[in-house]
Amino acid sequence: MENVIDALRENATPQSFPIELPDEDMLVVIEEEILLPIPFSVRLFLLNVSDLVVGSIEPVTASDPNSHTHLPEVTAQAWADGLPRDLLPICQVGADYYCTDQNGLIKLWSEGEMQKEQWENIWRWAEEIWLRS
Repeated sequence: MENVIDALRENATPQSFPIELPDEDMLVVIEEEILLPIPFSVRLFLLNVSDLVVGSIEPVTASDPNSHTHLPEVTAQAWADGLPRDLLPICQVGADYYCTDQNGLIKLWSEGEMQKEQWENIWRWAEEIWLRS
C-alpha cells in the first residue's frame, strides 16, 4: 500500500484548488447517506489519496459534496444506471464503473453486466489502472 501511495503522490498533477482529504467523521456521514459500509481498504484509500489527480480517470472523493466525484453522487448515479446495490462504485469511466464488493474486491461493471476483470483490492487497482490512465 505504501509503495502505491508514494507512486500516486509522485505522479499526481498539482492543483490550483486542491481537494482536501476526508476524515473519519465524513466517511461515517457518507455511509449513512448511501446505507452501505465502506470496505476497509476503500476507507484507507479515501483517507490517504482521494485528494490526488492522477492520469485521465477520477476515482471517487469524499470531502467535497459539490464535486462530480463525490461518493454519494457517483453511487446514486451508478445505482440508477443499474449497478447492483450491494456494490459501491469507486470510479466512473464513461458509462462503466469500477466498483467494490464488501470484501474489497474490485470489479468492472460495463455495458450493464459484470466483466471478468477483477483486482484483489483497491491498491492493486490503483497501481494497474489509475496510475496507467
